[in-house]
Amino acid sequence: MNLRIFGWSYAVTVAALVVAFVYGSWEALILCAILGVLEISLSFDNAVVNATVLERMSEFWQRIFLTIGIVIAVFGMRLVFPLMIVAVTAGLNPVESLTLALERRPESDPTSYAHLLNEAYPQIAAFGGMFLFMLFLDWMFEDRDIRWLAWLERPLARIGQLNRVSIVLALVALVALANTLAEDPAVVLIAGALGLVTYLAVNGLGDLFDTAGQGQLEEVEAGDVAEKNVSGPSTLAKATGRAGFFLFLYLEVLDAAFSFDGVIGAFAITVDPIIIALGLGLIGAMFVRSLTVFLVRKGTLSDYVYLEHGAHWAIGALSVILLVGIGYHVNEVVTGLIGVAFIGAAFLSSILRNRRLAAEGIPTKKTADELATEKV
Repeated sequence: MNLRIFGWSYAVTVAALVVAFVYGSWEALILCAILGVLEISLSFDNAVVNATVLERMSEFWQRIFLTIGIVIAVFGMRLVFPLMIVAVTAGLNPVESLTLALERRPESDPTSYAHLLNEAYPQIAAFGGMFLFMLFLDWMFEDRDIRWLAWLERPLARIGQLNRVSIVLALVALVALANTLAEDPAVVLIAGALGLVTYLAVNGLGDLFDTAGQGQLEEVEAGDVAEKNVSGPSTLAKATGRAGFFLFLYLEVLDAAFSFDGVIGAFAITVDPIIIALGLGLIGAMFVRSLTVFLVRKGTLSDYVYLEHGAHWAIGALSVILLVGIGYHVNEVVTGLIGVAFIGAAFLSSILRNRRLAAEGIPTKKTADELATEKV
């Protein structure tokens, strides 16, 4: 089972390391391996959150996420995105940006690729930080049957009854941080607003079509749709397809937001875009997707019900770090350790919960009946 899920990741890792060695000898191979480990260690919370969304997608859209999605993750976010950022902020065309990246100038050179990308970090941090912050706030203010930090989650759920409270808080935070930390508040405000709009648009459309699909599924089960003489693909299939598409789009934007900090942080290790694409993209992104599939197929999120909570609190921490990054860059090691701490604490809490329920003779899996009755 594990080999079937992680087999492609192992094969891609070996291939990426071989390509790195051919490209730049042992130094490139070592740097590629370091970047791969860095991406995997920083992205466990990404995999957990991805798994919660992937469970809602059909098998077809799961395959799309694991095939076309990996191309977007590797080449789109880890190679093309940094090149485009440098091209836009420095007034270059994409070819000139790629040429500049391959010149391997030191970061101290103000015309270097790494320096120009770091100059654009406030806008990148504002966009990604706002997207993740909205994701965290919407989850934080949601009323759930199962709570991890009940003493905190209960009052937050009551606050969440206020309409649009997450949008208000996100905008207040953006304006405050842009005006206190940014050298150019207007640019940061625009980038942050685009991050917020992107989240609202993609998440809203996904929820819309997901709800439509669920509603029509209920009609099918009731036999209402069967009485209608409709030729061709069913309306349910179309609705499900649209819902799957927007969930796929949501996952890709989510992956992009998670990868911002890692892509920028990679330049502390190397400025070579080829090595970054091999390490962060091929190795890191492949393992994150394999880990996502593992969590779904093994039912890990049902066995350890607080993992989703820990992942979202880690997202909250990452979003704050990105937003603070508008004025101050936080070391990626700190970012990774915070995420690991939340995930580890949630995993340990889940184990203790399972032991307690087992001692009481209660099933530990998060079944539908349990979701309706359990108050933790």
